[in-house]
Amino acid sequence: MTRCVAVIGPSAVGKSELTDRMAMLEGTRAVSAAPDDLRCVNMNFLGEAWSVLDCPGSQEFAQSALDAILCADAVVIVVSPDPAHAVLAASWIRLAESCDVPHLVFVNRMDECRARARDVMAALQAYSTKPVILRQVPIRAGESVVGAVDLVSERAWKYRDDAPSELIEIPDELRDRQAEGREELLESLSEHDDWLLEEIIEDRVPATGAIYGICARTLAENRTVPAFFGSAASGSGIRRLMKALRHETPSPAETRARLGGASAAAFMCRTRKHLGKLVWLRNLSEDGLRSGGMLGGSAVGGLVEPFGERPTAVDGLDAGGVGSAVKSEHMNAGKLYTAAGTAESPDWYRPFAPLWNRAISALNERDDAKLSEALHKLEAEDPSLTVTHDQESGTIVLGTQGGQHLRRIQRTLADVFGVQTGEEPFTATYRETISRKVDVHFRHKKQSGGAGQFADVKLTVEPGPRGSGFAFTETIHGGSVPKNYIPAVNNGAEEATVRGPLGFPVIDVVVNLYDGQHHSVDSSDMAFRIAGRGGVAEGLGKAQPVLLEPIYEVRFRAPSVFTGALNPMISSQRGQILGFDREADAEGWDEVRAMLPGSALENLINNLRSATQGVGRYEAEFAHFQELYGREAEDIVAKRAEQNARR
Repeated sequence: MTRCVAVIGPSAVGKSELTDRMAMLEGTRAVSAAPDDLRCVNMNFLGEAWSVLDCPGSQEFAQSALDAILCADAVVIVVSPDPAHAVLAASWIRLAESCDVPHLVFVNRMDECRARARDVMAALQAYSTKPVILRQVPIRAGESVVGAVDLVSERAWKYRDDAPSELIEIPDELRDRQAEGREELLESLSEHDDWLLEEIIEDRVPATGAIYGICARTLAENRTVPAFFGSAASGSGIRRLMKALRHETPSPAETRARLGGASAAAFMCRTRKHLGKLVWLRNLSEDGLRSGGMLGGSAVGGLVEPFGERPTAVDGLDAGGVGSAVKSEHMNAGKLYTAAGTAESPDWYRPFAPLWNRAISALNERDDAKLSEALHKLEAEDPSLTVTHDQESGTIVLGTQGGQHLRRIQRTLADVFGVQTGEEPFTATYRETISRKVDVHFRHKKQSGGAGQFADVKLTVEPGPRGSGFAFTETIHGGSVPKNYIPAVNNGAEEATVRGPLGFPVIDVVVNLYDGQHHSVDSSDMAFRIAGRGGVAEGLGKAQPVLLEPIYEVRFRAPSVFTGALNPMISSQRGQILGFDREADAEGWDEVRAMLPGSALENLINNLRSATQGVGRYEAEFAHFQELYGREAEDIVAKRAEQNARR
C-alpha cells in the first residue's frame, strides 16, 4: 500500500526543499523538476511507501495542485512563519477547503521566526473556516526556535541540524505555555468528540493514544487543520511531520471511497520527445494495476516510474501506487477512471477558467498544420488551457492562466513538437451598429451578352433594439419583387453586415424591403442577392455607424485586506463597481462585482495580481455591447483598417 500527499503553498516558502527533506529521511534522493511543473517523489518512511506530489507555487499553475489533490490522501499546505505573509497562503487554504480533502499546515523556516506561534496561527485562522490547531509549542533560545514540545505526547525535542532531534525534558520556563497549549488543543478536539468532552468536564487526564486517535479521525473527517512547524533547510521537524502523516493520513481505501469507488485518478499528462504521451496516475484499486490492465475502457500501456528523463519500467502499481503510463492516449489529466470507463468527478472538481487570452501563430507558415495538431494535444493534457479559432480574424487564441503558463506552452511547442511560435494580444471583440434610419434605392444591372442580371430594391435600414442582432422584414405590395426573390434579398442583406463601414460585424439593425423592380428574363436569385447586399452596404455607410465595445460583468475574488485596492484598479479601466459581499464559503474573502469594457480584460489578471500580491482571481461573463466614441474609438477603427488591409 502506498500513501500519497500533495504539497501545496505559495512560491518561495520551501515546498520543494521540504519534499526533498522528507525523501532524505530514509536516503531517497529526489529527482528535480522544472519550477513551473508538478513533481512526483516516491519514497519510503518507516517501512511504508509514500508518494509526494510537489506542486508549483504560482497561481498560474494552481490547476496542477487541483489535479494532484484529486488523487491525494491528504494535503500539506506549506506557509511562511511571518504572520504578515499569511494572506499569501489564503488561496491555497481556500483551494484545500473547496476540495473537501483532509489538509494540515506546515510552517516552514520556523528557525527564522521572530513572531509568536500563536500569532502565526491567528493570522492563518483568518482564512480558514475550520479550526487551525497548533500541535506543537516552540522552544526558543533568545529569538531563535531550537526545538518543540509535542502537545499530545507532552514530550520535548531539541533540533539538531541534519540529524534526528534529541529528546529532552520540557524546560521549566515553558511548562505553563505547554499546559496552556495542550488545554487549547483538547478544547478544540472536544468540540468534535463527546468522550473527550466528558473527560475534560470530569477533570480526568485523557490517554495519549486516545487523543492521537481523535486527531486522526478529525483530520480524516476534515473537521480540523493541525499545524506543525520546522525547517526544511536544517531538517528540523520533518520527522515529526512524517510521523503525523503516517498515523493520521487516510488510507488509499478511504480516498477511493471518497472518490466514489474510482479505480484510478490521472493527475498529470505530458508529451515527451521520443516517448510520446505520458499519463501520471494513481492506482486506487486494491488489486493493483499492471501493464495491459483495463482502465478507462482500454488497455493501459507500459508503466514506468513517475519521474526522470528516462523513466525505468515497473512491473505494476500496488494499492495507492503512483506511476506513469505510456501509450495510453485514452486517458487525460483531471479524470477518474474505472476499469470500464470514466468515473464521475467530485462536485468540487472544476478546472480553472482561462484568464489571459493571446493570439498565437507559427513563425514558419509551413508549421501551421503542425501547430494546430500540437495545441489539440496540449489542450487535452491541460484542463486550464483552451484553444479556439477566432472566425473573424482567423487566428488561434490561447486561453491561459498568465504569462508563465503561456511561456511553458511555447517551450513545450518548441522542445517537444519542434514548432517555434509568436504571440500577441488578442483584442476585444468589437461590433458596430447604426444610429439613424435611412432609405436606400439600389439597382444591380449587368449585361454582357446572353442573359443579363437585373434587380432593383428599395430598402430602409434602421437601428434595432440593443441585443436584437439582425432582422429582415418585407412590405412588398403588388408583386414588384416576386416572393421567390425575397429570401435572396434577405441573404444578401445579412451578408452585408459581416463587415460594416468601420470594419467590424454589424449588429442590431432592421432591414425592410418595401419596393423594387424585376425583369422577366434577367432577374434571378443571384441578382437580387447582390442587390440586397449592395443596398444594405450603402445604407450602413449613410446611417452614421457607431462602434460598439463589449461590456463584461466581472466577479473579483480576493482577501478582504485587498478590497480597497480593487476600487482604483477598476476605476482606472473605465469600470463601474456594482457592489461587494463577504464570501460565504471562504473565510476572510470578499467578492467584488463590476462592469468592465472588454479591452480591460487584456491585462486584467496582471493588474489584479499586482493589486492582491498574486492572490486574487476573477470570472468574467459577457453582459452587453455599449457605444464607444472619441479618440479611443478612432484608434480602434484605424487599427482594424490596417488589419483588414493586410488580409
